[in-house]
Amino acid sequence: MPPQQSLPYRPCAGMMVLNRAGLVFIGRRTDGPEHVDATHVWQMPQGGIDKNEDPYQAALRELYEETNIRSVQKLGEIAEWLTYDLPSEVAKKAWGGKYRGQKQKWYAFRFTGNDSEIDTAHPGSEHKPEFVEWRWVAMRELPDLVVPFKRRTYELVAKEFEQFAR
Repeated sequence: MPPQQSLPYRPCAGMMVLNRAGLVFIGRRTDGPEHVDATHVWQMPQGGIDKNEDPYQAALRELYEETNIRSVQKLGEIAEWLTYDLPSEVAKKAWGGKYRGQKQKWYAFRFTGNDSEIDTAHPGSEHKPEFVEWRWVAMRELPDLVVPFKRRTYELVAKEFEQFAR
């Protein structure tokens, strides 16, 4: 395997979904190579961008595949791609060891539906469930809920999108 620093970043879309009260959707995962402890198991929806897929369309697709959510209004996006590196022991297992981490295009959405639309146990497109539970949280709580190597990204996303929580 080549040194981790020479590997590319996996293209990914990240979604901050805010309800009408300004709280953020997070889901709890129970497995996956990125989840290294039992404390930091929460994350916002995110997923890979397919080859030649528009990042915004990938965000909408991934949101539906992970949460069943379709009722959203775009509030904003972060112009630049945000990156994070995986710890070396995780990078060897995640995505077949082909990536050093992820480069993410982040979008903020207002959830315009009812909570009954959200179904992480039976997400859209017959996608395998990725979250075993979900909840709405205050934006300031996000960095402490995610795996430590994603914390800086979550801090940047929260800072960029904090205006939408008001």
